[in-house]
Amino acid sequence: MFTGLIEEIGTMQSVTKRGEAMVLRIKASKVLAGIGLGDSIAVNGVCLTATSFDNSSFCVDVMPQTFRHTNLKDLSPGQPVNLERAMAANGRFGGHIVQGHVDGVAVITRRTPDANAIVFDFRTEESDLERYLIPKGSITIDGISLTLVRANEDGFAVSIIPHTLAQTALEKKQPGDTVNIECDILGKYVEHLLRYGSGIGGHNTSNTSVAKPSTISTAFLAENGFI
Repeated sequence: MFTGLIEEIGTMQSVTKRGEAMVLRIKASKVLAGIGLGDSIAVNGVCLTATSFDNSSFCVDVMPQTFRHTNLKDLSPGQPVNLERAMAANGRFGGHIVQGHVDGVAVITRRTPDANAIVFDFRTEESDLERYLIPKGSITIDGISLTLVRANEDGFAVSIIPHTLAQTALEKKQPGDTVNIECDILGKYVEHLLRYGSGIGGHNTSNTSVAKPSTISTAFLAENGFI
């Protein structure tokens, strides 16, 4: 598990492609402290496994599934990447729950100054992700824990403070560039639990019959103080 607080900006040293499989070598320093083979490191928000390392870099494998559904396939030597080690059990939880399991890729459509901040607008082609994008809710963009300031059928937006921009690879991103996005896991779990057993999406709690639909309604949630 990760928090979405980027520890350092690494630099791509080499990208080796074999069809839809890749080996990435990344120059780093901070995330190498105490590193061991098999450790998880989020690279632009994608949870990857360290397969080898030395004093100044580490390697990770990218499998075809990850190649197809993230922007890692677009990386080239010299590019900056956001890095975060998996959260230690005694660490501070400063962002939100980030799994490193990317839901899709979004394209930056606009970058607009707003006083001391920069507002980034995005568009995603995965329309099924829109239901997880809630204004003032959490989202992970290239591994960065951020808050949505807008979300509708036209896309979504986040506002970036100067510190976050300076300490992440997002500073170099411009309209037309892509980012990995991971929606808030809490919303996905709630949706799955409400749908499970209702016969929606092919779920069935019995081998012989479909369970009764959920009795949770807007009235029920209001009566019990949820809305």
